[in-house]
Amino acid sequence: MGFESPLLLTLDLLGTFAFGLNGALAAVRFARLDIVGVLTLGMLTAIGGGIIRDLILGATPPATFSDWRYLTVAAAGALIAFAFSQRLDRLAWPIEILDAVGLSVFAVTGATKALDFGLGPAQAVILGAITAVGGGTLRDTLIRRVPSVMSDGLYAIPALIGALIIVVAILLGVEGFVAAMIAAAVCFVIRVLGVRFNLNAPMPPGVRTDDSDRADD
Repeated sequence: MGFESPLLLTLDLLGTFAFGLNGALAAVRFARLDIVGVLTLGMLTAIGGGIIRDLILGATPPATFSDWRYLTVAAAGALIAFAFSQRLDRLAWPIEILDAVGLSVFAVTGATKALDFGLGPAQAVILGAITAVGGGTLRDTLIRRVPSVMSDGLYAIPALIGALIIVVAILLGVEGFVAAMIAAAVCFVIRVLGVRFNLNAPMPPGVRTDDSDRADD
């Protein structure tokens, strides 16, 4: 399953749109930025993980800059969020859902592209997770929040699981839409359940994990 297949291109663009919308919503909700800031943060969230992935793989220039559709889709997501910010800036749940969509899709496409470039299974899983969390990490850093990947136990973990599923499926010869959708769906469900029930990975003894300890929230 090549990365340039219609399936993976569609998934990659879907993830780009979801993260573009999510990053812009976060800009409105947490940072109260103007249109330039909203557009910048939305696009950076959308394309950051893919740029990191492609630079690691040596796939230069990154797909973001060689295919106009990525920048267009990212900008569209950010502008939609800006246009409807009065309705969306108070809604935390849609932001989390969109983040889970982008996380799931990028975990699958990142791991798949890593395999296409000849990386081993373990390296592909790691790169899939990096692709998934890279944009969100840049987003959180710019708005001075502790990145979700460092403070939320069920953020990187779902990405790793989704990447692992698609890597195992490809190695077993199970490729295509079904394998990609299953991997993305598992990642999405784990992430959403983690948000809904405030689930986290084990913390050091005595460290509280409730929302009161998150200064920026």
